[in-house]
Amino acid sequence: MDIHNTTEDIVFSSVQTIFDEIQKEGNPEKFCFCDQCRMDTICYALNRIEPHYIVSNRGFTRMEQDGIKRQQNEADIAALVYNGLRLVNHNQRPTASHDSTAARDADHSKLAFDIPTIAGRLFDGVTFAPLSDIKVELRCNGELVTMRNRNWQNPYTLVSNTPGSFSFWPAPVPAEEADIHKVFEYSLKIESSEYEPLTHFFKIPTVSKMQMPFSYSLDRTFKLPDLYMFPPGEAEQNGY
Repeated sequence: MDIHNTTEDIVFSSVQTIFDEIQKEGNPEKFCFCDQCRMDTICYALNRIEPHYIVSNRGFTRMEQDGIKRQQNEADIAALVYNGLRLVNHNQRPTASHDSTAARDADHSKLAFDIPTIAGRLFDGVTFAPLSDIKVELRCNGELVTMRNRNWQNPYTLVSNTPGSFSFWPAPVPAEEADIHKVFEYSLKIESSEYEPLTHFFKIPTVSKMQMPFSYSLDRTFKLPDLYMFPPGEAEQNGY
């Protein structure tokens, strides 16, 4: 079973952001940024905050709707990361090289375009009520896009406990080299017997890179504009 702890995503992202900010400032406190100290900092934070597990699109959409709680959680994690960074650097492992410039061994079999999570909302164009029990398809070149794993569905059916919200997490697309810029063109196809068919086109630019085990991040979500469906003939009558 593929269960995902989203707290890990926030911690990994927070550590990366904080380390980058400190390095941009010239690292005045001379912190070590080697892989060992980085992982020790991550473990320090993860051991002091509750996990939050999801298994599918639906768990993700619930989190997206609880933005205020998530923001507070991220602030708490950032504080833990700073505390952990200072503690780890005062107690560095003597068995580690602490070489921040050491290059990691490349594994070209994992070079890929890492597509972010795609999220959006669907409403009735007349009542503005969020819709449910409608299938949303994510397509590329006319074909259904393969998801990261079987817990992310495509098509995705809107459900009543997260009305109007849908999300997709496409599988990585293999690449031959790193740092290749590519724009992926997607479309959403939405059909219902109660509404006019809707197709929405959009593009996502991305860059090929090494796949990391913690590449998923809630901060890397491509949010679509709110979409609206109209009963047959309603859009024309209202000038849409």
